[in-house]
Amino acid sequence: MVNFGLWYDFRNPEPWAMPAERFHAQALEQIVAAEAAGWDSVWLTEHHFIDDGYTPSPLVIAAAIGARTKRMRIGTNLMVLPLHDPIRIAEDAATVSLLTGGRFDLGVGGGYRQVEFDQFGRDVRHRPSLMEEAVEIIRRAWSGEKVEFHGKRFDVNNLRVTPAPEHAPKLLMGGLSPPAMARAAAIGDGFLSTGGIGHDVYVEALEAAGKRPGDGAIYAGHWAIVADDPEREAANVAPHVLYQTNAYIGWGAFGPPETTPLFPDGRAAIEGGLYVLWDPETAVRELTAMLKAWPQIRDVHFWAKFPGESFDSGWARVELLMNRVLPRVKAALSQT
Repeated sequence: MVNFGLWYDFRNPEPWAMPAERFHAQALEQIVAAEAAGWDSVWLTEHHFIDDGYTPSPLVIAAAIGARTKRMRIGTNLMVLPLHDPIRIAEDAATVSLLTGGRFDLGVGGGYRQVEFDQFGRDVRHRPSLMEEAVEIIRRAWSGEKVEFHGKRFDVNNLRVTPAPEHAPKLLMGGLSPPAMARAAAIGDGFLSTGGIGHDVYVEALEAAGKRPGDGAIYAGHWAIVADDPEREAANVAPHVLYQTNAYIGWGAFGPPETTPLFPDGRAAIEGGLYVLWDPETAVRELTAMLKAWPQIRDVHFWAKFPGESFDSGWARVELLMNRVLPRVKAALSQT
């Protein structure tokens, strides 16, 4: 069974900004409504020092969501693990798991913004070892046993994390580079994909890690824009799509910013970025084909709204997906 979910970054940029308290309250209200409408999961992401308020505290928000929901799974796609102390992350994630009755999954990645690494005293060149050591420490911490660990980046001296989670979160790993995908295959409980990138690399890496393709799990962050009139919707969201894409380019998400050109307008961002523009019929066909091609996919989640877009505008796409696309996808999958 595949879960379908929504993805939130809590960005509230000028010139569309709302008062921050109202913005956060409205986002939580929408997530509660999404659960009532049938959505299975909600996903949060992390960055720091962004003028538009891109959430630096996804675990805090995860706990707030857990207090307001009863069924949907809550995950991070993703947290920048090298910025954090792994024992502190293990404690906080264990607490969120306990508060949500085991509905929380921890998704992590290596990050790329130099300013974040500088402020938190990390060397961006050390990302592989920071990731690998932190994952090992977190897993040991969740076992309830004392952790004794001495590595290149971290030392833990005979400490026990309490209370341990009764249901240890899945430890999912994301990234856009082949080494990151190979790391997810080797030591992760699943791969957090972005825009469909890397499914093939991840599945191939499972074999290299001594695993079968069926042992893998993909949690797919999808960038589809689905509407009855896709061209009209493209024009509606173009400023927000342009803002989102060019910000990621400027931070270095897709390569060195000095050699990765910005998009000149929203149409170019939609056509050349990670987005796909679909009507409902196309969405049913393409999502069904993707899920049949990659049986490793456990969850597909979509942006609930783009930065600066109104909640109502994003919710129209959310409702269309839930009412007119996903039931047909599920029906098609049940026939195979």
